[in-house]
Amino acid sequence: MISEWPGLMARRDPGLIEDCLVLVEYLGDARKVVDVGSGGGLPGLPLKIARPDLDLTLIEADQDKAAFLVHACARLGLKGVEVVARRAEDASHDRRLRESFDVAVARALAPLPVLAELCLGLVRVGGRLLAQKTEAEAARSAERAIEIMGGSLAVVHATPSGARGTGTVVVVNKLRPTPSAYPRRPGVPNRKPLK
Repeated sequence: MISEWPGLMARRDPGLIEDCLVLVEYLGDARKVVDVGSGGGLPGLPLKIARPDLDLTLIEADQDKAAFLVHACARLGLKGVEVVARRAEDASHDRRLRESFDVAVARALAPLPVLAELCLGLVRVGGRLLAQKTEAEAARSAERAIEIMGGSLAVVHATPSGARGTGTVVVVNKLRPTPSAYPRRPGVPNRKPLK
């Protein structure tokens, strides 16, 4: 389905599904999961297929990609999936979504300081962020941003796959509520990452 939808992804790579599934073992007993910047539904849709018990929310600002997500969920017959066609900065300030998820997942979305700002406002205290990154990105450089957002860098696991030979999963625990001023206005986290 991904390869049939024009402009959805730059390249078709079956290894991407395997890459998404490395997150399954880190979900634990999570029930409510949000995929931030879902794009073509990766990693959210493969996780939902592997764990049908999940209540999954897919946040995707691009309207064409959000339309694909709705189409894919219908075609796959997936229940318990909501597509939110909004920017993460806006969705995180929605009272219905703010700090309501057990786990936030993100793959190839943004550098870790930006990712922390975009995702941690959606995670409940006691929940966690699972960020798929490359080994080259230093997780420690994002510790201050993570702390500002109410989190704590827990561990970085090596998770190589067919798509990412040097892949990692960065686990961030949510310890405190995210300050109400965060995330900042749309676009600001990317232009001026927290340091």
